[in-house]
Amino acid sequence: MRVNSTRTRHRARGLTSLLATGAVAAAAGGTVLLGHPGTAAADPIEECTATTGAIVAVDFGHWGGGVVRGCDAHPTTGMNLLHNAGFTTTGTEHDGPAFICRLGNGTFNSGTQYPTAAEELCVNTPQATAYWSYWIAEPGRQTWSYSQFGAATQKPKPGEVEAWVYGGTDIGGTSGAPSFTPDSVRAENGAGPSPSASASPSASISPSASISPSTSPSPTGPSSAAGDPVAAAAWLAGRLVDGDHMENWAFEGPDLPRTSLTAIALAAAGTEDPVLRKVLAYLAAHTDAFLLPDGPSAEPDARAAALLALVAESTGGNPRAFGGRDLIAALTDHVCASAGENGKCTAAGDFHGAASPWVQALGVIALQRAEVAPPASALTRFTALQCADGGIAGAMIVAGDYCESDPSGTALAVLALRKAGGFEQTAKKAADQLAASQQADGSYLPYTGAAGGDTGSTARVAQALKATGRSAGQTAARTWLAARQGQDGGFGTDESTTESDPDATEQAILALTGTDPTGVRHDPNAATTAPPGPHPGKTPDLGKGSAYLTDPARLIDGHYYEAFPAFADFGLTIDGAYALAATGADDAALRRIVDFLDQQGKDAGDRTVNDWTGIGTEYAGGGSIGKEALLAEITGRDPRAFGGHDLIAALATAVCAQTNPDTGCAAPGNYTYATSVFSQALGIMAQLRAGETGPAAAPVAYLKSLQHADGSWPSLIPATGDSDVDSTAMAAMALALAPGDDGAQAVDKALGWLAGKQEADGGFPGAAGDSTNSAALAIQGMTLRQSAYAGPIAKALDFLAGQQNSDGGFNVATSGQRGSDVRASTQAVGGATGISFGTLRRDLGSTPTPTGSPTATPSPTPSSTPTGSPTETGSPAPTGSPTTAPTAPATADTGTPGVSGGPVPGDPGYPAQPGVPGNRVPGTADGGSLARTGTDTPALMAAAGLLVGAGAAAVLAARRRAASAPGRHR
Repeated sequence: MRVNSTRTRHRARGLTSLLATGAVAAAAGGTVLLGHPGTAAADPIEECTATTGAIVAVDFGHWGGGVVRGCDAHPTTGMNLLHNAGFTTTGTEHDGPAFICRLGNGTFNSGTQYPTAAEELCVNTPQATAYWSYWIAEPGRQTWSYSQFGAATQKPKPGEVEAWVYGGTDIGGTSGAPSFTPDSVRAENGAGPSPSASASPSASISPSASISPSTSPSPTGPSSAAGDPVAAAAWLAGRLVDGDHMENWAFEGPDLPRTSLTAIALAAAGTEDPVLRKVLAYLAAHTDAFLLPDGPSAEPDARAAALLALVAESTGGNPRAFGGRDLIAALTDHVCASAGENGKCTAAGDFHGAASPWVQALGVIALQRAEVAPPASALTRFTALQCADGGIAGAMIVAGDYCESDPSGTALAVLALRKAGGFEQTAKKAADQLAASQQADGSYLPYTGAAGGDTGSTARVAQALKATGRSAGQTAARTWLAARQGQDGGFGTDESTTESDPDATEQAILALTGTDPTGVRHDPNAATTAPPGPHPGKTPDLGKGSAYLTDPARLIDGHYYEAFPAFADFGLTIDGAYALAATGADDAALRRIVDFLDQQGKDAGDRTVNDWTGIGTEYAGGGSIGKEALLAEITGRDPRAFGGHDLIAALATAVCAQTNPDTGCAAPGNYTYATSVFSQALGIMAQLRAGETGPAAAPVAYLKSLQHADGSWPSLIPATGDSDVDSTAMAAMALALAPGDDGAQAVDKALGWLAGKQEADGGFPGAAGDSTNSAALAIQGMTLRQSAYAGPIAKALDFLAGQQNSDGGFNVATSGQRGSDVRASTQAVGGATGISFGTLRRDLGSTPTPTGSPTATPSPTPSSTPTGSPTETGSPAPTGSPTTAPTAPATADTGTPGVSGGPVPGDPGYPAQPGVPGNRVPGTADGGSLARTGTDTPALMAAAGLLVGAGAAAVLAARRRAASAPGRHR
């Protein structure tokens, strides 16, 4: 591959480019194409280093050229970088200059811009099969990421490398990446410019043949005591050789065990899907080499079977058909009957060839995840491996051998045994030993007498501590771990080591994401994390559903939905963002919503999301704060710095210490002004996703206390004795994140009750009748145990498909007036994916620098937000209130997932009543009943008048002070 560097720009060539552009415009009928010929001198390539400036590389290989690169020592945007580095660009008539349709450089073919007019007119947005795709490699990264911003809004970091490649890819950037590595075009890798740009096809650069630890990280954590699993995953991805496997300095060839553990860690992070797909393909192609090292007729290797099965189970694959092998049978069919069997058995119950208790535990976990009961002898084997202090030995000992507890083996054994019937006490004794052996600084020694804590051991134990509900120990371990993270994102092996290590980083990622080998689940082939398994029958068209939600007639300025003219419904807006995150269908639209909320964008009445949550005031609502924090967590933003506030700290402050009606506290553990199970569940999910197990303990306990004996939950707080499908599904999603077996048992009871409420048509009963909201939430709940409820889930999806209209939106219910409704559609679209709000993730990147009111900017992707306005149909405007008419001023918290409910009368963001002149909700028609409400028109009119006349602040105070009333819980 020839890499050319541009040093100078030529004004004459710029003029020629302008004239050529004008000629093309005249041929197209006189419309001027917007181009940027460039008129300034480019910075010398030497001015861009690992810490200053940025490099951009453009691959002209499609036209027989090479890769040309340039430097901008002080770039402000990706577009600025291109121009200051010596490149010229042309946009399209349709999108303007921000969508780069043509690129040129003076070092290749006299500056001709490509594709030429003969190939692409640059009138409309180019097809996804042939356009300039935009790629980023942040400082230190060894892999490319498809840019989620356009060149006009992308802000290069010092030391960053950007690339432009012509060809095809999709909106997720799963294909079409540069064939050269970031390091091959970084400033330190290149010489000066070649005298000419002779044709040189762009070819792949040989990847690094070493995965030795980085030598540059700092031993201190990068940002906070919470650690950064996203940065850790990026570092880990950068260690992969050829981008798909790990190697080891100790021996030649691939390190398949390390590669398997890396895959599980990347799945836990959920942020490196293109890389993870490559790793999975590599492991599948090398399954036989790993599983059958002694040949196809030999016995399978237990370690390989366990690890590969866990890889499949963690990434939406089938462990019975991975790499052409049944990994579950490889375990169950090869359990030792006696010591010495085939020279691979230390004792009866061992998996053949299991060289350590780690392998034994991983084999048990793999079987449990496949819903196969582990052989009794394999479980009983742990009783001989347990030392007198309760810990598990580090070797496959037999009775009478010396026994020294190993923290990593003990942690894995706890995970394997805690749900194995009959072995609860063995697991508890082991967990007690772990708790007792924690060091004062939160770490764990790798062995007795070690000089200090070890990252791998501490991370594995942190996973077990979370699983067994020992939140104080888990928090201390995580805090210690976070301090081991280097500035490169990786983790050192201990306090004295400054070099990042793959094993330490893999385990730290699991600990920091709050998961472990029993629960990692992320399908990189899906848009977002979703349980595996096809659904028979009809399913909703989520692409059309997403387009309905992003239509400008509904999504005002691309930022928010209106409750009524000039008044944003922030709760419903977040519901729409949840839905778009779940489908992954329009990241650009999702980003606009999230940026608007994060940057404290104002609606037409100068209200921000903070006016809706009441954060920072004595009337702050825990549920609404939780809902906003959950959005930040879902989209990869920092909930501790979102919308100008630390939402996690605010949630902790909102936990009630005692019953106090004046502060909206129904009981200890309730959140302030959280008057519904929805609100309580949202706060819990936000806290647990932030790793706040301790502060969330009281809210979790209070939510558990509200569960009825039949497994259901009521809708309101304080409880009124009813049983509600929507609330039960939300509570189950929240408790699925909670540590301890009692939370899992509560979830199991809840899902059993939910399945029993399904109607004959596949729907579920809600306040509006046979409701789309309820069906969608029930799908999300039952998918927590997808294999057990596959039939009811399929029926519910079929029901939702039947409620979808031609415009992509959904009806509120089977009865009542037909027509698409925004609130019902947000829940139906997101719920149909089956992804729990507790695990949903669509990473948009870090919090942006506030720049005022964000606007839609075209990005270099072949797709765009739909702009056509579908025909409005007569549809009711749901409010999320139950059918009981209110009898007192509202005090309800509005932070419920619109998901299944929304603001209530008197709340900022309460939707106006259809049928009242001047209060028309976009996407609804006048007339018709309200979804999930029995509130009468005069009450709604009075609420609207109060909001307009008195302002949001006064209403906020009024709603917080007022007494709770039926119908005000959403």
